[in-house]
Amino acid sequence: MPVKVLYETKVVATGGRDGSAETPDGNLKLNLSTPKELGGAGGDGNNPEQLFAAGYAACFIGALKAAASQNKHLKVPADVKTTATVGIGPLAEGGFGLEVALDVSLPGLEQAAADELVSKAHQICPYSNATRGNIDVKLSASV
Repeated sequence: MPVKVLYETKVVATGGRDGSAETPDGNLKLNLSTPKELGGAGGDGNNPEQLFAAGYAACFIGALKAAASQNKHLKVPADVKTTATVGIGPLAEGGFGLEVALDVSLPGLEQAAADELVSKAHQICPYSNATRGNIDVKLSASV
């Protein structure tokens, strides 16, 4: 399915999981390090799973706002928070896979409205669309 691209960005990574990543304009520059759990030294850098979790969590809030704008009885509270937990590990058939849990805090909403909003956002969010059918994504809403 073709995408009408409205924005694109680039990040250049060097050195792999123990290297660095940077945007060409220099606005984002990160040291990368492999977690001890994956055989690395740990360290002060970030890892791809953290970056994916940050992007997914932030994007999901945008999707919540888009979903609410399409349905006037749903409103995203100003103090909305999405916590994305990303796990990585070996697949039984070889290689590695990811799993994601999105815990969305929507204070002040009724539980049914929060569940509806999270479900609708999951259909809108580009990260959800990119991962659907590829990795396990668990959703939860709290009020």
